[in-house]
Amino acid sequence: MKVTIIGAGSMGKGLTKQIAKAGHQVTITARDLDKAQALAKEFANVTAVPAAQALGGADVVIVATAYVDAISALQSLGDLTGKVVIDITNPLTADYMGLTVGHTTSAAEEIARAVPGAQVVKAFNTVFAQILTEGPQLQGKSVPVFYATDSEQARETVRVLIASTGFTPVNAGPLKNARYLESVAGLNIYFAYGAGHGTSVAPTWIGIE
Repeated sequence: MKVTIIGAGSMGKGLTKQIAKAGHQVTITARDLDKAQALAKEFANVTAVPAAQALGGADVVIVATAYVDAISALQSLGDLTGKVVIDITNPLTADYMGLTVGHTTSAAEEIARAVPGAQVVKAFNTVFAQILTEGPQLQGKSVPVFYATDSEQARETVRVLIASTGFTPVNAGPLKNARYLESVAGLNIYFAYGAGHGTSVAPTWIGIE
């Protein structure tokens, strides 16, 4: 696949590493283009370009920015009509211990409203950057990646992409279930930082394949 990643921070770096390692062609862009270019030099199959040139023939676009920057970052690429857009963000409060939206909407649903022609998928938001960087195994088990979308085409595309990286894809239903996934991510962040367990933790459901 051809994958465009917006963001060269810790999540963007982890995704770039795993997706490029799986053999996909990655284009990365970021507000700090020098940072994106430095990241691109670390991995095969990766190029860094300005936002206006990043969309190209991408099969998938991943927004790996903070939630508050996600919509403007996506819109900077141009026309996203028909594109599969993966939202990995969580709408966190300033202290990372709460969510700014929930119950009746989610970060993913707000992004979908802002780019109505795109096929938005919630995914990777429950996986810490450290796990993305180190690889799909944690304590001898493949880490699950939950994904939610209203598009069946996007659902299959993202399932294949996740599986290719060695993580375990778990279908979490329609896009509105991003409300639950973002809350799960919030709990995961609490366990890591609030409760002091560190970032080598990831949520899973026993009995779901």
